Amino acid sequence: MILAGAVYPIVTGNWRNSRTEKVFLLLKWFGVVAAVLAITKSGPAFLQSPDMLPFLFEKLVIPVGLIVPIGSVFLVFLVSYGLLEIVGVLLQRVMRPIWRTPGRSAIDAVASFVGSYSIGLLITNRVYLTGYYSPREAAIIATGFSTVSATFMLIVAKTLNLMEFWNIYFWVTLCITFIVTAITARLPPLCNITNETAYVEEKIESGNRIKTALCKGVEAAGKAPSVRGNILDSLKDGLIMTISILPTIMSVGIIGLLAAKFTPIFDWIGYLFYPITRVWGLEHSMELARASAAGLAEMFLPALLMKDTDIVARFSTGVVCVSSILFFSASIPCILSTKIPLKVSQLVLVWFIRTFLSLALAIPIAILLFK
Repeated sequence: MILAGAVYPIVTGNWRNSRTEKVFLLLKWFGVVAAVLAITKSGPAFLQSPDMLPFLFEKLVIPVGLIVPIGSVFLVFLVSYGLLEIVGVLLQRVMRPIWRTPGRSAIDAVASFVGSYSIGLLITNRVYLTGYYSPREAAIIATGFSTVSATFMLIVAKTLNLMEFWNIYFWVTLCITFIVTAITARLPPLCNITNETAYVEEKIESGNRIKTALCKGVEAAGKAPSVRGNILDSLKDGLIMTISILPTIMSVGIIGLLAAKFTPIFDWIGYLFYPITRVWGLEHSMELARASAAGLAEMFLPALLMKDTDIVARFSTGVVCVSSILFFSASIPCILSTKIPLKVSQLVLVWFIRTFLSLALAIPIAILLFK
């Protein structure tokens, strides 16, 4: 599948469309080389350390390579037969004023937390292409709701020794993630993206919401294509997305991990977060700032770096791992493989804003809870 992902742009000719496509073609072929080294366990010894190629291949590539195609089969029942319309009407009054997205975007958020960010992005991309999301709405959903699943949060909590506080950790992280999304939706670069769409969400009168929701759902189910044809189309989209993501995860992921391990680049970025960690007088304020910056390479890195620190630093790290959402080893390549109009520079800026706000909220809450 990784090899297919590198060949696909050449077969379709998409690599000629822009300079970005050319760069990603090179990255995908670099990903093929990295995958061969991972499978054959050959190459330099430092690449075969457990936190390098084996981590990328076994913990990211294999799960994503399975989840996206399998998930795409069942995706049709979420988006094509009325559930999306029912949820959209029922949650319109909540989603629109708080997060500036349609009510149906609640499905994306739930799919990410219960399943995987890759499934959430697959839903977002499919709904966006049908015209039900504007470019701005799709960008807000992709960068604000498509976080890691609750099962991966368990791994983060175990690594940071937070399992005895799991209930508090889960709900605080959930709340901070969506508070930060509500703020970033109102800030550049997201607020500057065009909000034009062919579909305008209908405003529902009070008192008729449940009846209207059911009518909309039944109407959508009546217009839906056959289940067999719909599943085949969705599976095709899922496979194309999978082969687009996997080689990029290998290449961009290994570049990010090498940069975090062998260069001071994330230490430098960490100085941008130092004021917000230092102002609270934390014992490990500089370490927390640097670890938060390393999350741009891989969301799990901060947890590995901060597992031996005090409870306030560990709790704050656990929140930031999830709430920052964007990272180069997987979620950013996933977003770039969709048709959602987001550039790398915009994604990095959104990541910085999310990480800064997450630290600003998580640290005082952790101090209040544990000190």
